[in-house]
Amino acid sequence: MTVSVEHAPGPEQHAPGPGQGARRGPGGVAGDAGAIPAAEHGRVPDFFIVGNPKCGTTALYDMLAGHPQIFTPELREPAFFASELPREDHRTALPATLEEYRALFAAARPEQLVGERSAMYLWSAGAARRIAEVQPAARIVAILREPATFLRSLHLQNLQSHYETVTGLGPALALEDARRAGRRIPRRCRRPQTLLYSEYVRYVELLRRYREVFAEEQLLVLIYDDYRAANEATVRRVLRFVGADDRVPIAPTEVNATVRIRSQPLDELVHSVSVGRGPVSRAAKSALKALTPHRLRRPALEAVQRRLVLAPPPPVDERLMLELRRRFAPEVVALSEYLDRDLVALWGYDRLG
Repeated sequence: MTVSVEHAPGPEQHAPGPGQGARRGPGGVAGDAGAIPAAEHGRVPDFFIVGNPKCGTTALYDMLAGHPQIFTPELREPAFFASELPREDHRTALPATLEEYRALFAAARPEQLVGERSAMYLWSAGAARRIAEVQPAARIVAILREPATFLRSLHLQNLQSHYETVTGLGPALALEDARRAGRRIPRRCRRPQTLLYSEYVRYVELLRRYREVFAEEQLLVLIYDDYRAANEATVRRVLRFVGADDRVPIAPTEVNATVRIRSQPLDELVHSVSVGRGPVSRAAKSALKALTPHRLRRPALEAVQRRLVLAPPPPVDERLMLELRRRFAPEVVALSEYLDRDLVALWGYDRLG
């Protein structure tokens, strides 16, 4: 039995929205008969976008959040069910208990579908099981990308987040064994697992964790190429999958574009000035206050970051990409068989030589 996978968009099929015969579950929203009763456990999400990162999950989440029949919390990535992994959010505290987690969705109207997105869920060893325990009726959405280009993008994102300090993807991959043993972890990296790059592309293993606890029809696997080529049509397929009306106008969104950090120390300085930490940053922030009106300070810092800190991504190292594709070819073959789709040809793995 294979997992449901989305191919290139086909003819539109309108799904019933709330009030139009949709399945009902906890809190009066869409769900299957096995859903946990609302009176006992309160509101929990009806659907989860579980990852991968750098595959368009943030943009998909934002487009779904604009749908009137869907409620998403202000906290963009609760990561509650990935409890074995270190979690962090610099803006607000993350939920530590089920009650705190449920409170994120307290403002949802009874007729709305509730969803959340946490990119950590796909590579968390226990997230699938924990989600199933709380919401066995959940709909799960994952997006997968060709391994080599995905890892390149993820590495650049880790550099931007200061989780990574090794500027070359090849050398970073070579450190996986040391990092798995707890060595060579950058000071700023509170989530060392994110540096185990090859773990992200064990796609069949990651998907099987969800198929072990959810029915086939509850798991939708999107391919990044389809999502990029036909963005709106793919989003409408997701709307139908979660049980929302897919005829609502959709505004295409793109966020988290891949960039390169010119200088991590300079980026740290810009960040520290923005939050005013340390004597040097406080002095710089005082100078900025004296020279710049309040309404212009944040745009000024963002302009500095764009011009001096961020840069377009470096040229693709085609030799390294070929090495990575040869290394991960067995995983692509296995994924093709698992999803019953020829990803070997789609991703050019039949032309590696």
